[in-house]
Amino acid sequence: MSSSDVLARPGGVDMSSSPKSPLAKTQHPDKDSKQNPVPASPPLHGLKLAPHRELEQAQQRGRLKCSSCGGSRMFFCYTCCSLVGVSQQEIPSVKLPIKIDIIKHPSEVDGKSTAIHAKILAPDDVTIYTYPCIPDYEDDTDKVVLVFPGPGSVSVEEMTWRLQNLADMKSAASPDEEPSPKRPRAEEPGATQQAEGQTSGATHTEGRGGAAGIEGQTETPGACPLQRVVFIDSTWNQTTRIITDERLQALLRVELKTRKTCFWRHQKGSPDTYLATIEAVYYFLKDYQELCLRQEYTGQYDNLMYFYCYLHTLINKAKTTAGRH
Repeated sequence: MSSSDVLARPGGVDMSSSPKSPLAKTQHPDKDSKQNPVPASPPLHGLKLAPHRELEQAQQRGRLKCSSCGGSRMFFCYTCCSLVGVSQQEIPSVKLPIKIDIIKHPSEVDGKSTAIHAKILAPDDVTIYTYPCIPDYEDDTDKVVLVFPGPGSVSVEEMTWRLQNLADMKSAASPDEEPSPKRPRAEEPGATQQAEGQTSGATHTEGRGGAAGIEGQTETPGACPLQRVVFIDSTWNQTTRIITDERLQALLRVELKTRKTCFWRHQKGSPDTYLATIEAVYYFLKDYQELCLRQEYTGQYDNLMYFYCYLHTLINKAKTTAGRH
């Protein structure tokens, strides 16, 4: 997030090297910042993840054709947002306490973005839009934030009272005004659709439970008015076009100031606080649980890192074998 954005490109199962790694920027590159990243134990250490047996078996079988688009894929199809060669019953399903919107730059390579991880693992709560398609947030500025670093960005902890102040001012300005009806999410143009044969809602979520189970926060988020979080999926150099869009200017910007990336395509010369999109989503939710809801974090959203952790291990082993690590 140059001024703020969560760039991502970890993900796909395309293990070819990319000259320009698209990392999620979740921290303003201000070297004078007084906040230091939290000291890291081993990368991705201690996460409560569902077993990776299904991915290991799928990897041994190799790439398969997506039944919808015919593309050669491993684990999932990043075009159709569906699993490929992997049983849904063995893949975790995560329920999130708030909705996640990811605005993807049109030049982002789908196979190298980790945004798809969030959509596959939390299908009922994550929507991916391709710019210039952006939802209308105009009437919800007290309920929606944009995760993107910059001079005007606030911390996750400060976010709650900032939103509450916005809600109070909004209420005082129009005490008798009824909120305008919102168009159903499914009708919003440009939104990533569910894969064919899948259904949304509780029935779909229950169907994904299986051996991995359903995880995540289910109760209403206490006194925090937050309902939706927006992330930008783009390389650092591409963020300007999206972040300057007038439709995003009224949103409160939030910065993740203390996290370091484990992304294997990290761009040389860029701070290690530039996060991959899935890292940014995960760390935001973890901080939201602890700092906004004031609830103990017990691993509810760890499985958002299910694919990411497996690929991280796989790719680093390959680098070690090749003598590149």
